[in-house]
Amino acid sequence: MSTSNYDITIIGSGPGGYRAAVLATLRGKKAAIIEKQTWGGTCLNRGCVPKKDWHETAKWIEQSRHFEKRGVVGSALTGDMAQAWRHQHQVVETVRTSYVDYLKRLGVHLYNGTGRFLDPQRIQIQGAEGLTEIHTETTIIATGSAPSLPAGIAAVPGKVLTSDMLYDDGVPSGDRVILVGGGVIGTEFAYIFTQLGKQVEWLVHSPSLAHTQYSPQAKDALKAALAALNIHPQAGFKIARIETAGDGVKIFNDQGESVQSDWVLLATGRHAFTEGLGLENTGVTLDDRGFVRTNTMLETEEPGIYAIGDAVGPIMNANQALSDAQIVIHNLLSKEKQERDPLWVPELVYSAVELARIGMDDEAAEDQGFEPAVGFAAFETSPRALGQDDSTGFVRLLADMDSGELLGGEIVGRDAGELIHLLASSGDRDEALRKIVETRVNHPSRAEELVNATETLAARWGLEEQIFGTTD
Repeated sequence: MSTSNYDITIIGSGPGGYRAAVLATLRGKKAAIIEKQTWGGTCLNRGCVPKKDWHETAKWIEQSRHFEKRGVVGSALTGDMAQAWRHQHQVVETVRTSYVDYLKRLGVHLYNGTGRFLDPQRIQIQGAEGLTEIHTETTIIATGSAPSLPAGIAAVPGKVLTSDMLYDDGVPSGDRVILVGGGVIGTEFAYIFTQLGKQVEWLVHSPSLAHTQYSPQAKDALKAALAALNIHPQAGFKIARIETAGDGVKIFNDQGESVQSDWVLLATGRHAFTEGLGLENTGVTLDDRGFVRTNTMLETEEPGIYAIGDAVGPIMNANQALSDAQIVIHNLLSKEKQERDPLWVPELVYSAVELARIGMDDEAAEDQGFEPAVGFAAFETSPRALGQDDSTGFVRLLADMDSGELLGGEIVGRDAGELIHLLASSGDRDEALRKIVETRVNHPSRAEELVNATETLAARWGLEEQIFGTTD
């Protein structure tokens, strides 16, 4: 059995693994990726890419309510979830083809199979054609995550699904759906499923987004937008068991109450996937939640082995994985080192309104000894938002009362996922708000509201000198 040698080997081809391979190769390193399932990982195949495609479709349907007054006349639009599934599937296949082609053109070696450490620098790959062994100087564990199910609950194809199963297998028959989970995925699907024509019974244990750092104002805006579409979570429902006998599905809570539907989607969280990696042959260990232990620069307890993204947690999204990949490759190839700071990686929710945030919230800022000043601008008077018939939402900024340093920011409303990048620069946050007020923006645009919020903050809290650079 021949052995190939690599500078950097990545186990897992999701956004973090892909980004690490590209950056390493562009900087002259010989890189390989090992992928045991579908190239692109969860994000491309079962997560953020197809879900954003569905969200776009859902928004088109919702916005069609305004068509007649805009001079667009005809039959009202309705959702067809099966066709929407086929559309996202085509998008995913197109992206995946481009993704794999780019890696090959760069010279990244692609291995289809299951990678397992024999020791810290040797990895055995079990593929369709048998065993392969490679030698690597550095390894990055980017194995992502898998759905978590409530205790005692099992998935049943066509009846009790995880989001992975939904995207892999297609949409089951039947319009009545029980959606379980009040986290980001559940909150997004509640909106998407409803707009795509499903009758959704949304069951949550805790209130929607209860465990996130979004402000009460942001959560209230989302709650109102969902309610306007007659989408209401049923809180306090703790699943005890599910019956799948017959044509439908019946779900029971711990009080014996039941709800019936055609099928169930469980959006009840995810856990790091680290099974079968042979970690016992290295010094890599897991914490009590199953995440790989690393230092702030994402190196594990085994020198030369790093871990990124969902495998490290506790923030489990593609944005964090991309940031982690950039940090690891930078630190491997640069003298100046960077540390992981999840607070400054954008968090998003794509639901009846988009929510985006970065940095600290009010409570965290105060806990760190800051006295936060608030800048606010609403989209309700934005010419661009009014012209789009979509003026829900606002920009809310936090700055230190003394220095004017940007402490955090939140954007609620259309295109929040794009606008948040104006706050996401990795540069000096002491200068971040000054750079915003100096930004030359298109008019009319939603980006103007970030400038307005910053100017309002400076004037209201006496931060003109720090933000405008004036001493008058």
